[in-house]
Amino acid sequence: MTLRACGLIIFRKLREASSPAVGDNIEYLLLQTSYGTHHWTPPKGHVDPGEDDLQTALRETQEEAGLDASHFSILEGFKKELNYTVKGKPKTVIYWLAEMKDHSTEIKLSSEHQAFRWLTLDEACRLSEYKDMQSTLREAQQFLCSRT
Repeated sequence: MTLRACGLIIFRKLREASSPAVGDNIEYLLLQTSYGTHHWTPPKGHVDPGEDDLQTALRETQEEAGLDASHFSILEGFKKELNYTVKGKPKTVIYWLAEMKDHSTEIKLSSEHQAFRWLTLDEACRLSEYKDMQSTLREAQQFLCSRT
């Protein structure tokens, strides 16, 4: 049976871009796990019985980062499905893209995470050890830059 998880790639715009580099004002929220290899990831988690995928993403973001749906807006048109293997079992993770409404909102970590950082695309890709996550972050950035 395939494990299924869902989450949000949360970003904030610090200011209107005034330099020629489109997207240099965008930062992504990554959380560092307090277990295993202490990898960095957007908030995500396993689907509970009776939940749909988006409900899971919203619940996990609330539990792991202290952010409920009033803190962000989910962008239409971006949904990414990753498929990989964890401990010999197939896993599917679905991400939506969400923009923070107030960039100064406090992040409140659960015990599952030990740190968080707001990062530029390059920084987020460096901290994210997995190629599929790096690719997803780049796709999110392209999506955001194409909207401006």
